Amino acid sequence: MYLDAGEPGMDNSQRPLNTAFVLNQARYAGAQILLARENFGCGSSREHAPWALMDYGFRAVIAPSYADIFFNNCFKNGLLPVVLDAEAVDQLFREVDPVPGYRLTVDLEQQTVTTAAGTSFAFDIEPFRKHSLLHGLDEIGLTLQHADEIRSFETQRRADQPWLFG
Repeated sequence: MYLDAGEPGMDNSQRPLNTAFVLNQARYAGAQILLARENFGCGSSREHAPWALMDYGFRAVIAPSYADIFFNNCFKNGLLPVVLDAEAVDQLFREVDPVPGYRLTVDLEQQTVTTAAGTSFAFDIEPFRKHSLLHGLDEIGLTLQHADEIRSFETQRRADQPWLFG
């Protein structure tokens, strides 16, 4: 992304951009969907990889396959990893290349990726993961949906086992 070696706390606005890096091209400014190839995210075993993509502005990644840990971390952090077969991804790459401003639509509710020409590709997603993404729920949010039950349990536990609480 940059031509120099960055350091923690550097002002990135003063760093020289690598114009050969594809995402530094003006045509991709503001992109929210990242097209990728097989086994995307390989070597990215921490949450930092999805965080970095989301910080850049991406909300979905489309690829034929993903590294398992990266794939799961995407869902835990609100990034949608769409799996389309390699032929469909190849078609999308061919269509994007010659058209600056090319637009794709990812519809999580309908589980489709649609091109500007109207071609749609269906994708699968586990219902629980779909629900969580659609409602902005992470593991903490899911737990907090049961806050009243948790408080009730803790109140009853304190009454039943007071010696545990000093």
